[in-house]
Amino acid sequence: MNPRIRDWRGKRVWVIGASTGIGAETAQLLLKKGARVALSARRETVLQALVQGHPQALPLPMDVTAPAQVLQARDRLLAEWQGVDLVLLVAGAYGEMRADGIDLDMVDHLLDLNLRAVFRCLDAVLPTLLAQGSGGIGIVSSVAGYSGLPKALAYGPTKAALINLSESLYFDLHPRGIGVYLINPGFVSTPATAQNDFAMPGLISAQRAAQEIVSGVERGRFHIHFPKRFTNWLRFARLLPYRLYFPLIHKVTGL
Repeated sequence: MNPRIRDWRGKRVWVIGASTGIGAETAQLLLKKGARVALSARRETVLQALVQGHPQALPLPMDVTAPAQVLQARDRLLAEWQGVDLVLLVAGAYGEMRADGIDLDMVDHLLDLNLRAVFRCLDAVLPTLLAQGSGGIGIVSSVAGYSGLPKALAYGPTKAALINLSESLYFDLHPRGIGVYLINPGFVSTPATAQNDFAMPGLISAQRAAQEIVSGVERGRFHIHFPKRFTNWLRFARLLPYRLYFPLIHKVTGL
């Protein structure tokens, strides 16, 4: 559904949300494969440590919730590279919430970081990609966006919106020669999931997640999801009638 990538050498990749977890591991893997990688996150000291020993790496510190910083980072990237071949939008946050504890501050935070920030980044990079008539955008959503889940009252809707957004983008960008990659991880061992107090089926490392993402992009897949033994189970569950879906999820999660 997207062009295949057989050689990363010289490819210009911007990883947004690259300081820890999936973003950091994906950036490191792409650097090992020979890509030129721009790494963005708020903590400049962490980015500087990640790019040590990689002359093809470009640290671009920024806060994705600050529109001016996003545009400044975009301008610096274009000044350095005169274009970009792939933008990976990995930045995001997780927070548990149930109906008896709605926290509007957390809702605003998750909406701003998980959803509005994606639109800010799209606004910054799409004109360049459209002018090039090439390149791609990868958006990291979550299997929590497939359907409603316990404790995901605010997080889940932000990720569901990203799935819808990626599908809509594909209609517009594929005919223009631009790839779109919808990335739906299951449970990945990161600082975000470390706070979970429940069993996480199919938990994988951030390194494994990075391998899945890069492999999926290389193969030109639109929907990159992993680990499949878990994600395919959730995809099947979503096809069930609600009278079966709700009791099944309750039984499996105990929530």
